[in-house]
Amino acid sequence: MSEGFVALLADLTAEQEALEAVVAALDDQQLRAPTPADGWDIADTISHLAGFDEAATLALTNPEGFVADLERLIAAGEDPVAGYTTRGRAMTPREVVLWWQTGRQSLLAAAAVTDPKARVPWYGPPMSAMSFITARLMETWAHGVDVHDTVGADIVATDRLRHVAHIGVGARNYSYMVRGLEAPDTPISVTLIAPSGDEWQWGPVDAADRVEGDALDFCLLVTQRRHLDDTSLRVGGPVATEWMSFAQAFAGGAGTGRPPLQGESSRR
Repeated sequence: MSEGFVALLADLTAEQEALEAVVAALDDQQLRAPTPADGWDIADTISHLAGFDEAATLALTNPEGFVADLERLIAAGEDPVAGYTTRGRAMTPREVVLWWQTGRQSLLAAAAVTDPKARVPWYGPPMSAMSFITARLMETWAHGVDVHDTVGADIVATDRLRHVAHIGVGARNYSYMVRGLEAPDTPISVTLIAPSGDEWQWGPVDAADRVEGDALDFCLLVTQRRHLDDTSLRVGGPVATEWMSFAQAFAGGAGTGRPPLQGESSRR
């Protein structure tokens, strides 16, 4: 296994453990506190992670079985997100946490014996195991933000955010496609300052369209956990401005974003 994949798995583990430390300290009433995601409480958020970590384990260990189950869902018109929410609501909040703890450990164990270059089926196009695990880290972090916001805990930024930022940059064309728009081929320079103080760069440094600023703010924006107005990002050029108005790092339908913090938050 490559050193890069080992490091990625360590980062996913650390991200999961950071969220687990928060939810493990909550009682059942606190786990039922509504989050900024419309209609979801903390337990719903954790059941979402549990269900998809469980599905991810199946995709890694039994790709044919995962594809067969996906085809069944499509044929039946079932939504896995709604299915995991319903399943979690049939449990106690503490049982939901245990479900996720079991699911995430199974995912880590399966990933540890997976070829980083293996193609893994998913709800969108298949991807390499490296990209697949990066996506699990991104989703864990993004939903963890909702939990932190709900309980009033500070978001501790680490250089693990590089994974989230990388997906955010790479998903630029997807942000357009999911809205039925044609993505322009205009280059954009993205320059972010990491929590460690390092500078992260994507795109040509001399591009006229630019996004610059704090890595945490960029990650909050591309996961649609904050409105652009609530970040310190500096955006220049019409193409970069358009992209930042609906940037989306996560798969699925077009996210509606969240309004500025002085408004009412209503997006999952």
